[in-house]
Amino acid sequence: MVDLNRKVIRHNLKERLSHWLLVLCFFMTALSGLSFFFADFSWLADVLGTPQLARYIHPFTGLVMICAFAILAKHYWRDNLIEKGDWQWLFNVVEVLKGNEHHVADVGHYNMGQKLLFWTLIMALAILLVTGIIIWRPYFAQNFPIPVIRIALLLHATSAIALILGIMVHIYMAIWVRGSITGMVEGWVTARWAKKHHPRWFRESILPELEKEEAKEKQEQNK
Repeated sequence: MVDLNRKVIRHNLKERLSHWLLVLCFFMTALSGLSFFFADFSWLADVLGTPQLARYIHPFTGLVMICAFAILAKHYWRDNLIEKGDWQWLFNVVEVLKGNEHHVADVGHYNMGQKLLFWTLIMALAILLVTGIIIWRPYFAQNFPIPVIRIALLLHATSAIALILGIMVHIYMAIWVRGSITGMVEGWVTARWAKKHHPRWFRESILPELEKEEAKEKQEQNK
């Protein structure tokens, strides 16, 4: 029987650094962006200094945010492919919210909610990148007709709101599922956490490694 209190790697250093760079740039870009689109939030431009400075820096922090996410996507996309069994998690989301996730779905490295968020972020960021280039003054906007810029502005704002809402849900779930934040701050979770929240990941990836480690330790003790 393996020790379920053992620490196991959930996210390596490169993934964690990319994630927190993404978080930093997200807040800088999102808050300044809200100040541009909604007059009541104009004071948020101060997050990047002055409104003028915010308008200049906003697209650059957005590009860094997209690059940081691209690094994460390169590492995570295989684990976020939607499988047939994932729908069981979604159809029983009420039980998941009650804390019975391990009873309703055999979750792998990521659950269906995390996977849906991953692909939502990809679509939202892709739209933000394309539309952001179209409306970016003084570099590119002059090359597009006014109707195209207006449509780009609408799509940019819509995608930004979808992104912000998705991240808000992500933050809530990270706080709600105890141990998740530790996994992204320090990189590790306990084997017990993995078994409860991601049983298939535990069974296929974590358990074999723990059994090897404990067998090796026993051999060394018997020498």
